[in-house]
Amino acid sequence: MTSDFIIGAPCKINVHLRILGKRDDGFHDLESIFMALDFGDTLSFTVLDTENACVIKMDGRVPREQNLIFKAVSLFREYTGFSASVLIDVQKMIPFGSGLGGASSDAASTLKALNVLGNYRLDNDELHHLALQLGSDVPFFLNSGTAFVSGRGEKIDPVKTPDTIWIVLANPGFSSATAEAYRLFDEHGIPDAGPELSKRQLIDALAADPSEWPYKNDFLPVFLSCGKKDEKEAYQNIFRAFEASGALFSGLSGAGSTCFGVYKDRKSAEKAVHGFHFAGSFVKLTYPLAR
Repeated sequence: MTSDFIIGAPCKINVHLRILGKRDDGFHDLESIFMALDFGDTLSFTVLDTENACVIKMDGRVPREQNLIFKAVSLFREYTGFSASVLIDVQKMIPFGSGLGGASSDAASTLKALNVLGNYRLDNDELHHLALQLGSDVPFFLNSGTAFVSGRGEKIDPVKTPDTIWIVLANPGFSSATAEAYRLFDEHGIPDAGPELSKRQLIDALAADPSEWPYKNDFLPVFLSCGKKDEKEAYQNIFRAFEASGALFSGLSGAGSTCFGVYKDRKSAEKAVHGFHFAGSFVKLTYPLAR
């Protein structure tokens, strides 16, 4: 059995996110384009000389029973019989409640790491089955890259990752609770009056210049119309900054709160980063990860 293992857990942005309706199981059907980025958490695993313990070292106040890493370890134990104790040291770089999928990515990386540590050789279908039990976004992070995602998140169709763009992430300094975001959408969301685009059209558009992307996020108009005044102003300031800095496209990731701008080259993206001066904000320059 391998005793030490280090794995990265990349973040993602939702280049496009449309909510199609609420399902009978309480989840929402959606269509989205997920794009993994070269920025994320790092998880270090050490096998201990005891059994069935899970020690997680991570900044933040997430109770262990609610931590997706802990849930991933527990689920993997149930499925495989893995009984070794593990110490998991998490270098947490992705902000909590940021819409960047940090917890989901950590959970997926945990499943992959335990599969190696225990030498179980579970295939991708088995890992996908486990990942979906942990959360709708978790399966995507088993392979990352860029994908068209539908259903509640279980239908993942890999697509070609744009290789000539740079991304600036801008978090306004507050978190966004996914459950609350969906509640607001269910109460105040307005159906998109724009043209219906097929799955094929949405995928093909990714190859176009980002200034021509037809993508949108259904949460954003809800936040801008029904959100708290200071949060609305923070979002508006960020999008104004993206526009002023020459972003080819800008959007909101997930259910917030991180926004992103797309740039044609590193120089223009770096210039944009230097132009962000919002108190409490988090700004990061990165780029897409290939599958």
